[in-house]
Amino acid sequence: MKSLKNIFQEKENLLSIFFTAGYPNLNDTTTIISELANNNVDFIEVGLPYSDPLADGPTIQDSSQVALQNGMNLDIVFEQLKAIKETNSKPLVLMGYLNQLLKYGEDKFCQACLESGIETLILPDLPMVEYENHYQQLFKKYGLTNVFLITPHTSEERIRKIDALTEAFIYVVASASITGAKGDISNSQITYFERIKTMNLKSDLIIGFGISNNETFKTACQFANGAIIGSAFIKELSKNGVSEIDNFIQSIR
Repeated sequence: MKSLKNIFQEKENLLSIFFTAGYPNLNDTTTIISELANNNVDFIEVGLPYSDPLADGPTIQDSSQVALQNGMNLDIVFEQLKAIKETNSKPLVLMGYLNQLLKYGEDKFCQACLESGIETLILPDLPMVEYENHYQQLFKKYGLTNVFLITPHTSEERIRKIDALTEAFIYVVASASITGAKGDISNSQITYFERIKTMNLKSDLIIGFGISNNETFKTACQFANGAIIGSAFIKELSKNGVSEIDNFIQSIR
């Protein structure tokens, strides 16, 4: 499996796809990862289904509920990821919430990530002060990196601090809202992207929230190293299951 760092060094216009583990069916996780890896996706964001996903819109919330009803839990997620570790060539990023880590046990969670081939975490509700005081050292112990999110309302001071702490990439949230496809990228979003780009941050940037098709993907790539597509892919899975993943990815590229 290539490291995320190598992916960013080797290529531009990176495409990442988010999906919820255990959706649409409990055992689809490894099939989806394999299909995405075989269809030119650069890295894959695996969502941990959660009963109260604060950063997610209705589409991803619904996929979480279905996955939980399917019987998905962290033990099963990690078992599935371990099963595909040796054959998967693409970096995996795990997206979840701090309470999931706490309930599972901090060291147990991090060890399971390590054994599953996970090198990067996205925990949207992890406070920066908690990261600095505790989780930075914990993650370093297990070779994990953390991704912080910024929004149009994030102050320059905070962005600079996030940039200094970042070892993976900064997740540039395209709008100050929950996830979900929102149509075209607006002029105000372009202004926001331009502002971030002109800050000349040291970190790589990935844009997400509202990226849903070829047009919005190409626009995002003008201002960042690439983009993450989530809700639009979940809708595709809802409509066609895993059978049309190749056509969906081709429509984005």
